[in-house]
Amino acid sequence: MLFERNTGSETKAIAQIFNNTVATYKYYWFVSILDIVVKEQRRQISFWEIIVGMVAEAWYPIHYFRLNFGKSDSFYNQIIEIQHILNIPINAKKSDIKKSILTNLNTPRIKSILNVFKLNVPYRFLSPWIKYTTDAQVTIQSQSYANNCLYAINGESIQINPKWEQFLNDNYLILRDYTFWNLTDFIQKRNPNVPDVPSKLVKPISRESLTKHRNFWNTYIDLKGSIQCIYTGKELFKKEYDLDHFIPWSYFTNDSIWNIIPAEHIANILKSDNLPMLEKYLKPFAKTQHEALKYIYTKNPNNIILEDYLTIHDSISELIQLSENDFMHVFQKTFTPMVQIAENMGFKYWQNSI
Repeated sequence: MLFERNTGSETKAIAQIFNNTVATYKYYWFVSILDIVVKEQRRQISFWEIIVGMVAEAWYPIHYFRLNFGKSDSFYNQIIEIQHILNIPINAKKSDIKKSILTNLNTPRIKSILNVFKLNVPYRFLSPWIKYTTDAQVTIQSQSYANNCLYAINGESIQINPKWEQFLNDNYLILRDYTFWNLTDFIQKRNPNVPDVPSKLVKPISRESLTKHRNFWNTYIDLKGSIQCIYTGKELFKKEYDLDHFIPWSYFTNDSIWNIIPAEHIANILKSDNLPMLEKYLKPFAKTQHEALKYIYTKNPNNIILEDYLTIHDSISELIQLSENDFMHVFQKTFTPMVQIAENMGFKYWQNSI
């Protein structure tokens, strides 16, 4: 059974919420309502509280991954502007984002930015229950919970229908997952070349360990004695380097060893989630990767981390036998389109001034 306390009509209405959706607003509106109803156990909620919750939920995919929400969606520009005005860190917790915006909600510019989200969404969201005519007509019908609609609209607030309250609580996780499943489909269509969209919609609690990657490079450094940072030319020794994602993790969201290389600490910090200039850095990057791969494969061909290379070439044994130029060509075919797509999404190139 999909939902607990399933009444049939409830699940049918929920299934129609996201019909004919042209922007992300409905998804984030519903998630924000769910969080307030279930986590705060409240039925009376102001538009502004819901909208601030929407912004906090969309903060991470917009700031960190620069996902395209579509031409009909103003979320991206609005959230970017709020961040600039309030100087909220892009990696801030949702609770801190909400607190900062609510504290400054009466600032004319902030309220003006957020006002767009209360113009249509609260009314059109009720379309599965109330056929939309005008905001005023929807408001009137909702106040008697017409067709058992999810909430009543009173001025600039909503009142959750008592008949829905237990259902939302019982099925909170399922409803949240269902909303993000639909949101993923919506955003993937607008970002067809972006990898792993589902993992970019919600901030992860923690990143995976790079212990295996560090062991890979430490083994190579044991052979060489040191390795040269491709960004600064500085000699790097064991325990004296950072691991850099050549293509930023915030675009690729993957820890494949073929995208990771030792880098000087300061260079890694300054490069951050910016793109490398391929004409300058791809050749030394590919050369270092090629040499390390050959050595590690010869030492232990069953090293599980080597399987990462199978995503860019059919055979590791063939890959290590390629000439330097042919290996470089494999990396060009891999990285060039990735960098181009990331640039189109708004990722900037790193201007190395070290």
